[in-house]
Amino acid sequence: MKRYANVIWNGSLTSGSGRLESTQSGAFSSLPLSFKARFEDETGRAGTNPEELIAAAHASCYAMQLAHMLAEGGTPAEKLDVKAQIDLQPKQGGGFEIRGSALSVAATVPGLEEAKFKEIATKAKDICPVSGALKAIDITLDASFA
Repeated sequence: MKRYANVIWNGSLTSGSGRLESTQSGAFSSLPLSFKARFEDETGRAGTNPEELIAAAHASCYAMQLAHMLAEGGTPAEKLDVKAQIDLQPKQGGGFEIRGSALSVAATVPGLEEAKFKEIATKAKDICPVSGALKAIDITLDASFA
């Protein structure tokens, strides 16, 4: 299985701009990309950026992995509220690096004790395919019942 996204960029990093033109599913199209959106606009409203897209991928992959594992164990989730926050920091010698992804989940899982939930939640973090792709960075998890 392969998936794709297409980006068009014009100009230099700081004065240029781009667009996430399309994705295979059509879920994203014509989303603006710019230096400002990535590094300067703390509101996050100037457009998307690679870190936001990685966060979206990690949160959605983790939610699906956890939902599968809970249902497979006989205690399907009623609701999983998952957030991923990517940590982008300047690196020594110039440039930037992604240092971590902080996952958090607040769950409603009838019939499951919180300790068992946290055990399953941690295992889901470890085997989620996007977590595997991000294994070069620190991945943390805050798991709780809603």
